Amino acid sequence: MPERLFVCTPSKLGAYADCPRRYRYSYVDRPTPPKGPPWAHNSLGASVHTALKNWYALPLDRRAPGALPTLLKSTWVREGYRDVDQERATYEAALRWLETYVATLDPQDEPLGVERVVATKTAVLAFNGRADRIDSRRGADGAEAVIVDYKTGRSGLDADDARGSQALALYAYAAQRVFRRPCHRVELHHLPTGTVAVHEHTEESLARQVSRAENTARDIMAAEKAVASGADPDVEFPTNPGALCSWCDFRRSCPAGIEVAEKQPWTAVEHLSS
Repeated sequence: MPERLFVCTPSKLGAYADCPRRYRYSYVDRPTPPKGPPWAHNSLGASVHTALKNWYALPLDRRAPGALPTLLKSTWVREGYRDVDQERATYEAALRWLETYVATLDPQDEPLGVERVVATKTAVLAFNGRADRIDSRRGADGAEAVIVDYKTGRSGLDADDARGSQALALYAYAAQRVFRRPCHRVELHHLPTGTVAVHEHTEESLARQVSRAENTARDIMAAEKAVASGADPDVEFPTNPGALCSWCDFRRSCPAGIEVAEKQPWTAVEHLSS
């Protein structure tokens, strides 16, 4: 019998790459171990992403910065903040980012997709993922698709971040097949600084990222099969202790994570209210 394809998203692959134990807690163990409290930075990111999605859903004559306060307020996620003052300061910062960013957009430009799911299969993967935005741009050889990913984290981004992103590469690989047009350019739009990090993939570099994802999938399937046959889950899905442990949803359930200093749910947005 042929091997079953590994069904995955970028976050599923990324969980294993970051820490096999985190992957196990998320996707293997049932019931799932209890998670920690919601993170304010996740609430912020979700709110901004949804506001931009809804901005593109407006009629053309209403796509203006003035629509954003209503859009952001209606999509605002309130979880994880230290108090009302911090939440309000973060909201105001997010609104400034959105108004500055939207002022750079042409309301007449209709993306190929907004929060669009793209999917494809390889010999190993059944991949699907939701891209923030997929633009239609004119390239040297005609119409091309461009992957756009919004970022709201504190740190700035550069071309190396765009080049190294497996998620963006997989989106581009899938988008070529969904839209039947070239898709090599990937962009990270960092709203807090207004910077855009860009990378132009080649067919070869996309193939390398797909191969890397397939190798990760093979490792996961081998570990899952071993556990199903009676192997020790702790051995097959080892911990990867490091800085990410402080931010892990399963820190309190993990023997390695519990040794790392805990971050407060609002730590990543404290600078916005200082």
